[in-house]
Amino acid sequence: QAALQAKSPVDLGTRCTVFMNSRVKQAQKEGATVGDISAGLSYSVVRNALYKVIKIRDPEQMGQRIVVQGGTFLNDAILRSFEQVSGREVIRPSIAGLMGAFGCALIARNHWDGKSVSQMLMKSELDAFRMDTEATNCKLCGNHCNLTINRFTNGQRHISGNRCERGAGNEDVTEALPNLFDYKYKRTFAVYKSLAVKDAPNGIIGIPRVLNMYENYPLWFTIFTELGFRVQLSARSTHQIFDKGIDSIPSESVCYPAKLTHGHVKDLLQKGIKLIFYPDIPYEQKENDHANNHFNCPIVTSYPEVLKNNVDELQEPDVTFLNPFLGIHHPKALVKKLLETMHGAGFTSITADQMQRAVDAGYEEYSRYKEDILDEGLKVLKWVKDNDKKAIVLAGRPYHIDPEINHGIPELINSLGMAVLTEDAVARPGKLKRPIRVVDQWMYHTRLYEAAATVAEEPNLELVQLNSFGCGLDAVTTDQTQEILEASGDIYTCLKIDEVSNLGAARIRLRSLKVAMEERARQAVRRAKLLAAKEDAEQSTEEMPGTAEPAYVLHRAEFTKEMVRDYTILAPQMAPTQFRLVERVFNRYGYKTKILETASKDDIEVGLKYVHNDACFPTILVVGQLINALQSGAYDVNKTALMVTQTGGGCRATNYVAFLRKALKDAGMSQVPVIALSVSGIETNSGMKYSLPFLHHALQAIVLGDLMSTVLLRVRPYELEPGSANRLYESWMKQCEKYLSGERRFTGYNKLIDGIVEAFDRFPMQDIARKPRVGIVGEILVKFQPDANNNVVGVIEEEGCEAVMPGLTDFFLYSALNPTFKADELGNSRLAAIGGEAGIQLLETYRKRIKKRLADTGKFAVPEDIHVLAKYAQEILSLGNATGEGWFLTAEMVELIREGVPNIIMASPFACLPNHVTGKGMVKGLRRRYPMANIVPIDYDPGASEVNQLNRIKLMISTAFTNEPVGLANLNEEDRINTAAAIADAAIFLEGAVKVGKS
Repeated sequence: QAALQAKSPVDLGTRCTVFMNSRVKQAQKEGATVGDISAGLSYSVVRNALYKVIKIRDPEQMGQRIVVQGGTFLNDAILRSFEQVSGREVIRPSIAGLMGAFGCALIARNHWDGKSVSQMLMKSELDAFRMDTEATNCKLCGNHCNLTINRFTNGQRHISGNRCERGAGNEDVTEALPNLFDYKYKRTFAVYKSLAVKDAPNGIIGIPRVLNMYENYPLWFTIFTELGFRVQLSARSTHQIFDKGIDSIPSESVCYPAKLTHGHVKDLLQKGIKLIFYPDIPYEQKENDHANNHFNCPIVTSYPEVLKNNVDELQEPDVTFLNPFLGIHHPKALVKKLLETMHGAGFTSITADQMQRAVDAGYEEYSRYKEDILDEGLKVLKWVKDNDKKAIVLAGRPYHIDPEINHGIPELINSLGMAVLTEDAVARPGKLKRPIRVVDQWMYHTRLYEAAATVAEEPNLELVQLNSFGCGLDAVTTDQTQEILEASGDIYTCLKIDEVSNLGAARIRLRSLKVAMEERARQAVRRAKLLAAKEDAEQSTEEMPGTAEPAYVLHRAEFTKEMVRDYTILAPQMAPTQFRLVERVFNRYGYKTKILETASKDDIEVGLKYVHNDACFPTILVVGQLINALQSGAYDVNKTALMVTQTGGGCRATNYVAFLRKALKDAGMSQVPVIALSVSGIETNSGMKYSLPFLHHALQAIVLGDLMSTVLLRVRPYELEPGSANRLYESWMKQCEKYLSGERRFTGYNKLIDGIVEAFDRFPMQDIARKPRVGIVGEILVKFQPDANNNVVGVIEEEGCEAVMPGLTDFFLYSALNPTFKADELGNSRLAAIGGEAGIQLLETYRKRIKKRLADTGKFAVPEDIHVLAKYAQEILSLGNATGEGWFLTAEMVELIREGVPNIIMASPFACLPNHVTGKGMVKGLRRRYPMANIVPIDYDPGASEVNQLNRIKLMISTAFTNEPVGLANLNEEDRINTAAAIADAAIFLEGAVKVGKS
């Protein structure tokens, strides 16, 4: 009732209840009333149900007359919220809470055999009904399930909380059914016997039983055994293992499989293992030539870097933690890099020939291992067919075979009378019809899509996808897998799992799936009889499935040459200053382009409707802006195209295009072309050509935008007259726009740069000490887009500080440098590396004049060379971290600290996978090297508490003011750099002294 009268319902978002709970607590701290919080929860329930479960995009899809059922709708606030969100007046029957029970009765009646007697208790029996409850732990296996035992007056009992029938006391109730999860776990680890200590001349090397080791262990075990090491695995995963490492986890929203790695490393250390091998693997072997790429996910790729910087024991002088970036997709490069790694660790007696033989043996065993999985899959498929049984392809990633991660779901499926297969046991390249909607760039997911295509052709198979909470990539994979299955009439089921082992919801979902499978089989029999009765054989043939191209195959609308003249191109906002100038360049060369300047709350709401719930905030913002613009009526949807950037890397940002195309289809506008701007050329459009003059002016626009942002942020906090800095900024922005649009042909690029720098250098400023400077780094869109970061620059300036924001050009330079590392260390294309270095030199020619003029003033920050930034990053982590912002994010923080800006806001989307590693994951390493670092990570997301974000920023700024009198900001340039370096060196010395003292 309080919710119905609420004046200001709290926006609690549509994320899971864990984060909903923290937002409720934050709302209480901010003074929200019980009614406002209750109303906010009601809205969240309804929005989640409509947008994420039922996936209603337009209320018209529901019709005009709506009847609601279920006990939830007995809550008047839920009912009213549903009416408000849907825009419909709905009917709630008086029996709404009982309609499920009526449904059960109807199903039972429809399936009654005409003989069985109901087991329903009579009223008198219900009156005498009694039940005693006992909580205990099952001791029958290592899972130690928490059981609830209910004993009834008739002597019967019911057990819940069990993951298998053994826990329910039904040890012999079912025959042993095939379980590929159990087989693969044993095949991955149990068949390999380590050398005895006396037979291992190189000693013991530890390998944690984590993440991709559930795929790669046979390779590494064989290589190190051949080299004369005794391989020591960490223990099987348990919650106790998780607890061992919980104090070193830097990001609370990273997936449970990643959190477990901390405990596994601690387990090895506690066993006295001093040499640990856990490599970073950016690419898996390429299994499917039809896929776009074969990346690992950002967490699998780089999580050893997080361990290195956050598990304190790995810093001990007698511990060696080997986490090189290795290219297992390139055996020749692997031999070279692995030999270099082992020599660096002191094993110089290992020769190149020994390493070559060991690696060859490793790949041979790795191939046998994969073949065994496929062969076992074929055996199970034959068994299923011969015995007319059902099987579930329980699809996920290799680490989902870990019983601590899957929580016994495979055994639960067996208990329901169905066999269990893994996705790699059934996936065969070529089953999937291509192209598909998404960019197929992660190798584990390539298997997933091929497995789904196989299941779609097999009547006895169904697919259930396991999704670890916090896995952002599954925002891409789940929708695509569902499309593949539903194109053939199959049922898609996704089970989201985390560290909580309660399988009640999973049990219900799986039982429902089984019932649906049985019902579909009955309908198939009835349909077959009807078809057989038809006299028209041709009509029967037409109705048979499988003859048409699957609905999931992508038929994209291309932006053609003919569209250039008449079409308006809409693009989302990312960096207001830079994109404002880039817009002029597109229009100058004949493309009628409109940058959507601001992102509103309505845009975000539309994004939530059309984008998967686990997609990152930038995806929601970009898709919401573009779809809302089309639905506004301001643009002719038959004369409009959309344009977004496409990175081509291992981040899910590469799939912005796929998210957008799905949204367009769901909104009934699939005819709208989507132009993907990508250096790697993943897609091409005949109507979008990049001439040399076009590229020339586009680069000038970005570099000039960076310059304008730099000079404005430097002077605005010190202006004598409020608004004068913005007026000067607008004056020069207009001159830049005229130059880039071709209106001022006699104003040269260099002359424009000189004028900007001179004007801002002479800008009248208050004669006061320099204010504390606060740097802004992070995910590229959230960093630059004020509507994404709640105008963080404005917040900094209002709090009496100076904002420092490194430019957009540096991100392109970082991207251009990455191929060099991949060529040197992973065996990738040398030509790409040469092209990247050439691109760096080209970009630097556009900044050369700017750097000189800024340096001459002594007032403004001068952009650093990307190679210098790379050296800064290597103080903390490897340049192999190239997903998303990668090592560049860490490098920017080091650059800021060394330039006297130790106060840093790290702006990231909630659950951004790359930033788990190179953002939050590096804070401890940065503080270890630079004790003055004052870094605050801020997550941005729809429904996130702006007050909470503001309070955390204010706390960081308060620390900045406290530190400022003894900080570096009051020193001159040379002394500041020397002092920062000296402090860093002293910190390293002291850290070493402490280690020596401990040992």
